[in-house]
Amino acid sequence: MTVDFPLILLVLVCISGFLWLLDFLFLAPGRKRKVEALQSQFPEWEIAESSDARKYQAQIAQNARVPVVVEYAKSFFPVLFIVFVLRSFLVEPFQIPSSSMVPTLLIGDYILVNKFTYGIRLPVIRTKVIDVNEPERGDVMVFFPPHMNDTYFIKRVIGLPGDTVSYRDKEIYVNGERLQRDPSEDAGLDARYRIDAEFMGGKEHLMQIDKLRPAADFSEVVDPGHYFMMGDNRDNSADSRLWGQVPEKDIVGKAFAIWMHWDSFFSVPSFARVGTIQ
Repeated sequence: MTVDFPLILLVLVCISGFLWLLDFLFLAPGRKRKVEALQSQFPEWEIAESSDARKYQAQIAQNARVPVVVEYAKSFFPVLFIVFVLRSFLVEPFQIPSSSMVPTLLIGDYILVNKFTYGIRLPVIRTKVIDVNEPERGDVMVFFPPHMNDTYFIKRVIGLPGDTVSYRDKEIYVNGERLQRDPSEDAGLDARYRIDAEFMGGKEHLMQIDKLRPAADFSEVVDPGHYFMMGDNRDNSADSRLWGQVPEKDIVGKAFAIWMHWDSFFSVPSFARVGTIQ
């Protein structure tokens, strides 16, 4: 079962904020009046170790103490609220769970996703309220795929609305033009896999093909308001070739940086791969 963390975070923010507001409006004034009355009753309450001070503290603990649940709510609400705003509207961390974006992204990479570059969306319901930019060909994008609307996926934008995307002999054609691809420095080091530098949208990125796996050719026109996504690990990626195009409403954000690599809980995190995502 997939955990809906944004929804859980929203519920925690609402509950802690409600408890803090309830205390501020209704409970705190009553405690303040009790404290003032006790200070009048024990005039030497500020003198340490005095009889009045001991009696005053005992009465405060018994009759005017802040409830524990309110103390926790007041402590956690600011932190939860800041995290909620950051994750919902600015930057969200994301872990790479599969090899579909090799060699650009590896299993265990922890990346940062820009949540506002494609527009401001309401958390949980994901409705866009402010337009900013549109995805560009070559962007590495996080989204909800049409067949699993509760799980983040990450792929590269290949086709924009109205584009004709074709795949023939492991070459990508967009609107009839083959994407330029040049061998990288380690292209021939492996008998099975080949890594090439691919040029898209005026930028260069690495991609990988499996020389032993046959490719299924196809050609498809991208629907209005949709995007055609493919993994950089072209022969080992479940993407738009399998489950279809991604509607604009299911976009999460643009992946822009790797900030850590951590293979497993029992391994040591590495920062050797820190950098921007091409």
